[in-house]
Amino acid sequence: MRDKTQLTRLETETVNAAKTRKPLYAARQKIFPKRASGNFRRFKWLVMTITLGIYYLTAWLHWDRGPFAPDQAVLLDLTNRRFYFFFIEIWPQEFFYVAGLLVMAGVGLFLITSAVGRAWCGYACPQTVWVDLFLVVERAIEGDRNARMKLDAGPWTARKLMLRVSKHAIWLVIGAATGGAWIFYFADAPTLVGELFTGTAAPVAYITIAVLTATTYTFGGLMREQVCTYMCPWPRIQAAMLDENSLTVTYNDWRGEPRSRHAKKVQASGQSVGDCVDCNACVAVCPMGIDIRDGQQLECITCALCIDACDGVMDKLGKERGLISYATLSDYNTNMMLATAGGSSSINPSLVRTAVGTFSDQVAHFHIRKIFRPRTYVYMGLWSLIGLGLLYSLLTRDRLELNVLHDRNPQFVTLSDGSIRNGYSVKLLNMIPELRTIVVTMQGLEGADMVVDGDDIPAGRSFAIPVEPDRLKTLKVFVRQPADQIHAPAQTFKFRVEDKANFESNEYAATFNAPEAAK
Repeated sequence: MRDKTQLTRLETETVNAAKTRKPLYAARQKIFPKRASGNFRRFKWLVMTITLGIYYLTAWLHWDRGPFAPDQAVLLDLTNRRFYFFFIEIWPQEFFYVAGLLVMAGVGLFLITSAVGRAWCGYACPQTVWVDLFLVVERAIEGDRNARMKLDAGPWTARKLMLRVSKHAIWLVIGAATGGAWIFYFADAPTLVGELFTGTAAPVAYITIAVLTATTYTFGGLMREQVCTYMCPWPRIQAAMLDENSLTVTYNDWRGEPRSRHAKKVQASGQSVGDCVDCNACVAVCPMGIDIRDGQQLECITCALCIDACDGVMDKLGKERGLISYATLSDYNTNMMLATAGGSSSINPSLVRTAVGTFSDQVAHFHIRKIFRPRTYVYMGLWSLIGLGLLYSLLTRDRLELNVLHDRNPQFVTLSDGSIRNGYSVKLLNMIPELRTIVVTMQGLEGADMVVDGDDIPAGRSFAIPVEPDRLKTLKVFVRQPADQIHAPAQTFKFRVEDKANFESNEYAATFNAPEAAK
C-alpha cells in the first residue's frame, strides 16, 4: 500500500533563481565606431550640415515687417504672445496652425517609416545629428577607432588627460552653443547676446542654457546609443509602421553565406562559399555597436554606414556591391527561397548566380515603385490634406477681427426721454503690423445710433477710429433706440467693421434688449 506521506518532487526551476540571477543594471559597453566613407556617409554629412546650420543660424536671419514689428525672421515672442515665422504671424488664438504642423510632422514620420524604415533616426533625428557632431570632435582629438581604443585601455598619462579634457571641454562648448541657440528664438538675438555676456539677461535664460548644455553633453557625448535603445519609444512603435515592402538595411545572407575569410581555399576544396569574408567592417563602423548580419534589431537606426563599409570591401574584392543594402522583406524572402532551393536546403549562393558568375534573372531587386503602395498613398494623402487645409486657412484668414460683449448688468437702461440704451464692449483686433483706420458701422435696429464712451466721436450709425499695429483696441459703445422704434424685447442687429484701405471687413451679430412695456 502506497504511503500517502511520501511526496513527489517536481523538477522545475524559477526563472530568476538567486544562483543565476543577473543584475538589472548592465554597465554600458563603450563603442568606438570607425570612420566610414561612401555615398551614405556623404549624405549624412550633408544632412548634418543643413540641420545644424538651420538650428544655429535661423535665429540670426532678418525679415523686414515694418517699423511696428520685430525684424527677426523666426521669433517666439512670449511677452507679446506672438509667433513670427518669416511672413507669417501667429496669434495665440491661431495656435491650431502649430498643432496642425505637429500633426503633419507625426504623419510624415509614419510615411517615412513605412516607406524607408527608420531613415529619420539614421539621418535627421537630433540625437543622431549631435552624436555625429560629437564624434567628429572625438576623432579629431583622439584619432580613429584603433587609436581611441588604445587610448581608452591605456593608463592615465599627461597626454591622455590633456586629450580627454580637450574633448570634453569642446563638447561642453557645443552644448552651451546649443542651449544659447535655442533661447535666441525667444528674444531679439543680438540684444540677448549682449545681455548674456554682461550678466543682465533674465535668470530663465541662464537656467535654460545650463539645462540644455547638460542634456546635450550627456545625451550626445556620454549616453549616445543608450538614448536610442532605452529612452526613445520610436524603435518600439516602428514595428507597427513597417510591412514586407518597407525598405530596411538588410544583410543579404542569401549571397553572403556561408561566410569565410579564406574563400579561395574553401572553393578549392569543392565547398560553396558566400561573398561575406567576415571582415567585421560593418560592425566596426556601426554607431550602435551591432552586427547587421544578425538580422533586424531594435538598436539599428538605419544609418546605412554598414552599407558603405561593406561596399568598400566588395570593391576591393571585385564583387558586386549590395551584400548589405536597403531591401524589402518581400525581395529578401524571394531571394532566400531561390538560394535555398525553395527552403529544402541550406544557403547555396551558387543557386542565385549563373554559370558565368552574374546574378540570375530570378533574383529580386528593389524598385522604387514598391514604395508607392496603399499604405504610403494613405499617409501621403492625409499629410497633403492637412497641409492644404492649413495653407488655405492661412491664406484666407481674417487679419481684422471683431468681438462684441453685451453688458450683463444692467442689460438695458431707460433714459429720461424714454429711449432704451444698451452697452457693449466692442473689441477690434488689428492683426497686421500697420496702423489702420477702422470704420465701425451699425446695421439694422431702425432709428438707433451709437455713442463711444470717453471719446469725442459724435453719435451716429457709423464712426472711424484708429487701431495701433498688432494691438487689440477695446471700445465702450452705447447703442440707443427711441421707444417708438422698439418692436420686440430682443432685437438682432450687426456691428460691421471695415478697413477700406486693405479691403478687409468683418461682422458680428448682437442683440438689443428692451423691457416688455417698451415694444
